[in-house]
Amino acid sequence: MKLAHLVRFSALAEELHFPRAAASLGIPLASLYTTIDKLEEEVGQQLVTRTPPTRLTPAGELLLEEAHARIADAPPQAAAAAPKPRGGKAKASKGTGRAPIVKGQPKPYKKRQGR
Repeated sequence: MKLAHLVRFSALAEELHFPRAAASLGIPLASLYTTIDKLEEEVGQQLVTRTPPTRLTPAGELLLEEAHARIADAPPQAAAAAPKPRGGKAKASKGTGRAPIVKGQPKPYKKRQGR
């Protein structure tokens, strides 16, 4: 289990609300759902009931105790070095324009407009 997954799980266990936990962690809601899904797959049992009100299952309570122990044992920079969300739009590189020599002249592949 990754430490970042355990940090996210413990934040969810504190809030017992997916959107508030994602906001407190500063991650997208979908990332939190994916993390919990991965933890449940790794453990082999459901950790959280997702129907309102959100609650921890008995397996989730056991994992929470283990998560707190692992987070406490981890070096301080490891918990802070959890991967930050990436995203945003890619920016297209803009050309430098036409060379100064040919400014004011029609482009070579375009025909001039006749009158």
